[in-house]
Amino acid sequence: MILKPTRLLLAMTALVAAPVFAQNAATVNGKPIPAAKVDQAVKQIVAQGRATDTPQLREMVKKELIGREVLIQEADKQGVGGRADVKAAVDNARQSIIINAMLADYVKKNPVKDAEIKAEYDKAKAQAPEKEYHARHILVEKEEDAKAIITKLKGGAKFEELAKQGKDGTAQNGGDLGWADPRGFVPEFSKAMTSLQKGAITDTPVKTQFGYHVIKLEDVRPVQVPPLDQVKQQVAESLQQKKLAEFRESLLKKAKVQ
Repeated sequence: MILKPTRLLLAMTALVAAPVFAQNAATVNGKPIPAAKVDQAVKQIVAQGRATDTPQLREMVKKELIGREVLIQEADKQGVGGRADVKAAVDNARQSIIINAMLADYVKKNPVKDAEIKAEYDKAKAQAPEKEYHARHILVEKEEDAKAIITKLKGGAKFEELAKQGKDGTAQNGGDLGWADPRGFVPEFSKAMTSLQKGAITDTPVKTQFGYHVIKLEDVRPVQVPPLDQVKQQVAESLQQKKLAEFRESLLKKAKVQ
């Protein structure tokens, strides 16, 4: 795999300065670029699985480091590093790097166990709805507009065409809401949708906090919960994020904030 220079540049922005050794990969206006810095950058790229350690990669890394050094030297000449906005950005970046490193350590010390994953999966499976619904809708502001749409639909007009009159993001997609858990909709919408027969349209406008809806039920199917092995990684990541959120919350509770 060959990395583009711009991606390679981004990959190295998080690198801290490597210690100065006698062996240098290059010098720029008398300032050395240690070979160890090239090694560090190459190891990071390889560890991310984005390339293999080859002479070509090392040469590209060296050229990028030289280019960065030329730019930083010019920035120093112009005093860019002394600007208040740049100092603030550098401080924010420094904090982010340190925080991310601490959180990575926390994750290593507090891994998500298989038993936790299984328990979370079983809980979600038990709470899953029996059915999911594929619906379309047309959302308008005025009730009379919704009634007019229903009249046109009863007269043979195509739902997908009339849906272009809708005021939400589904208008250009024929009002398609895709397959969804009915609990994900506001109660008024969900009740009206689940009461429809397949292919039917609401006889009257459905009022919600968003406006007036005309709903068409395309299809209904039983919910198929995927087996644990297919979603294990997703469940693990969700639990990991939950652990991190709880860790952060515990620190906030202990902190003296005035």
